[in-house]
Amino acid sequence: MGTIEAAFGLVLNWNVLFTITIAAIFGLFVGAIPGLTATMAIALLVPVTFFMDPVPAVGAMVTCSAMAIFAGDIPGTLLRIPGTPASAAYTDEAFRMTQKGEAERALSANLLFSAVGGLFGTLILMFSAPWLAEIALKFSSFEYFWMALLGLTCAVFIGANQPLKGLVSLLIGLFVSTIGLNNPAGVPRFSFGNANLMGGIDFISAMIGLFAVSEVLRTVAGGARQTPMVQASIGNLFKGWGQLFKTYWRQQLRGNVLGTAIGVLPGAGADIAAWVAYALSRRFSKTPEKFGTGHLEGVVESTSANNAALAGAWVPALVFGIPGDSITAVVIGVLYVKGLNPGPTLFLTDPQTIYAVFLIFILANLIMIPFGWGAIKLAKHILRVPSKVLMPIILAFCIVGAFATNNTVFNVSVMLVFGVLGFIMEENDIPIAPCILGIVLGPMLEQNFVTSMIKADGSFLGFFERPIAASLGVVTLLIWGASFVSYLIARQRDPYNPGAAGHDITPSKRAPD
Repeated sequence: MGTIEAAFGLVLNWNVLFTITIAAIFGLFVGAIPGLTATMAIALLVPVTFFMDPVPAVGAMVTCSAMAIFAGDIPGTLLRIPGTPASAAYTDEAFRMTQKGEAERALSANLLFSAVGGLFGTLILMFSAPWLAEIALKFSSFEYFWMALLGLTCAVFIGANQPLKGLVSLLIGLFVSTIGLNNPAGVPRFSFGNANLMGGIDFISAMIGLFAVSEVLRTVAGGARQTPMVQASIGNLFKGWGQLFKTYWRQQLRGNVLGTAIGVLPGAGADIAAWVAYALSRRFSKTPEKFGTGHLEGVVESTSANNAALAGAWVPALVFGIPGDSITAVVIGVLYVKGLNPGPTLFLTDPQTIYAVFLIFILANLIMIPFGWGAIKLAKHILRVPSKVLMPIILAFCIVGAFATNNTVFNVSVMLVFGVLGFIMEENDIPIAPCILGIVLGPMLEQNFVTSMIKADGSFLGFFERPIAASLGVVTLLIWGASFVSYLIARQRDPYNPGAAGHDITPSKRAPD
């Protein structure tokens, strides 16, 4: 009890509270600007933390990252520009809601379930950290290979109504992930002698191009007839929260559990958690035909997952000093500088500081509600700007975001190329989401496959010799097998419309948008 009181004393200090407030505003600002990720926000804070005590230093990073992950939902919902990669999974869905005049409902759900997801992940972090970390440490390259392959399986469900086009999009993403030297052999691939391509394709620039620039091009091509937003204002965000909980409690709970579980795994993070959660939401939904038309169900589960994953990533970071994601990789360095060496002994030698960090996690997710409300109220003015004025502004932000990732003009060129690619894909009804997923998981899949094959001396049986790997492998193969069987059955029933396979309804029976 004395330890908890000491932790409250460390947190309820004007210096700590002021630092958390400034970090919250900074995180919201950075997260809402396309191209500036939560990891970048944390990296920018590192020099400032050198002049702080341990608790406010760590508290600033916790608060900043939580706010940045949520803030990425705002431009994604209003402009179809994901502020952070963690928001990319459900950007299309949220933007479709804005086009239908439901921006208020989408942003309200984002704010509510982001805060709840963060609190859920924090509670798991507080009470189950050592146990979860032990499970995470049992993951080797075999388990990570199957997890990456299982993640790519999400593409089957993301593009479930047109699995062939979804597969084409996925293969485009996987091809992009092979460009450059970033592969196990270190051999230049598809670089065509261009030194800029040796480092591979920057994911942030590609994502901005596929989502935002393609939207700008589509608006320009459509002329005055194409209006990106229908809703002119945003009203009371807190209206209907009770109904949202009542309707989507299953999706929220499933997203929280899944997000925390994926966040605990080193190297996974909020990005992958959001993609997997969206795919599962569609797979188990009673109305899968509504996905892609502006359906709140997928948004709820995904936004719950990525915020829960943020806290989950701290489990291996605090207990074993192994970063759960890129954010905690930066934080671990700060912990060492402050004398808080991560590891099991930290819970024994400095328990009050650990409890103080837990309390800051709770506080950060609670203040997310008023701060997020303020950020959304400021952002709502975007809806009143005419398209001919808004599109050039969006393009300018895209250029700044792409340039800021590595401070190179080449990334701006990459963004523009992928903008054209995204425009062509969507004009031909090829979904963008599987392509993004392929770019994210491609390197992880290849790296762990090659490493595993070396460990197993070239034997594929090695992928099934470990219990967790075998379980993941069987589940993945069953999903692919079931998808193939459903395709064959659908083809037998309707030989003229095999593209409907993988979906529980045919296009003729689809509900209207």
